[in-house]
Amino acid sequence: MKVEIQPDVRDIAAQLGAGVPYALKAVAGQLADDPDMGRPSGMPGILTVAVDGDMFEDCPDLSVGYIREPDRVEIRFLRAAPSAGPSTDGSTEPSTDAHEQGEPADSAAAAVAVREVADAWHRIAAWLQSNAPDSYAALRTGADLAAVAALEEDLGIPIPVELRTLWMLTAGDDGADGWGCLPGNMALMNLDAVASRYRLKTDAQAHQEALNANRPEEERITVWRATRIPVIALGPADSTAGLYLDAATGYLGSWARYNEPPGDVLDTLVTYLEETADMLEAPALAARDKPGLIGGTLVWLSSIDPAQETRWQPVAG
Repeated sequence: MKVEIQPDVRDIAAQLGAGVPYALKAVAGQLADDPDMGRPSGMPGILTVAVDGDMFEDCPDLSVGYIREPDRVEIRFLRAAPSAGPSTDGSTEPSTDAHEQGEPADSAAAAVAVREVADAWHRIAAWLQSNAPDSYAALRTGADLAAVAALEEDLGIPIPVELRTLWMLTAGDDGADGWGCLPGNMALMNLDAVASRYRLKTDAQAHQEALNANRPEEERITVWRATRIPVIALGPADSTAGLYLDAATGYLGSWARYNEPPGDVLDTLVTYLEETADMLEAPALAARDKPGLIGGTLVWLSSIDPAQETRWQPVAG
């Protein structure tokens, strides 16, 4: 479902608090999955969604109003509002509690995933902005809903809400001096790279299926599943390997260009981002990798170029 946000709504979001644009994007992502989640507002054709401001940093309670058409949703207004009680138009805003609203459990889980991804990425981005400005500058701005919807159509599978949320916050990492900002100096892939790698991997599996037709069942080879979405590459300019998110299981796994057997990472996208944020904020407790700096660039110790080791400074903390 295509979701459009009016320009004046974006302007209001920027004025209400630093966390409000994040919250607005999160609501837009939920509406793309569930356009009927709102309640009647008392105004003809307008549905409203109440947002608990405590779910986002520097964000008041919000009321988001939108119109729902057969093929699109348009967010028409945004205002600060109490979490419950009468609104300025005389209507009563619904609670965001899933049990009070009678929302399905999966809708409540999606709301939690949106909040967790947004919070974890905000921690990573805030750390980069304060400590590694070159790495922060290499992050792309968030994708709009139309771009994510176009990618979803191209892939032919639903994009999980947590990945949709991440891409709306940042649509890739171009890298600083060749290093990505994720552990191992890996980089979040841009949407074009995701689509290209997905096509290559599905083509490889189609070739295997042709070969599998002449093999006994126990000897058939699977190099890729349609539910796997490439998300992270080995580096900004190195797409020989990386991590995918399995839309069916919610877990990350590893992929490689030459179809080596994938390994299960056993992280969700949320836990991966949260651990990355934890390692940046408390490097003394970091187990998987150690963050450091070369000038204004974040460089993780595990994949540092030996020629650069003398310039690398560990992050204090």
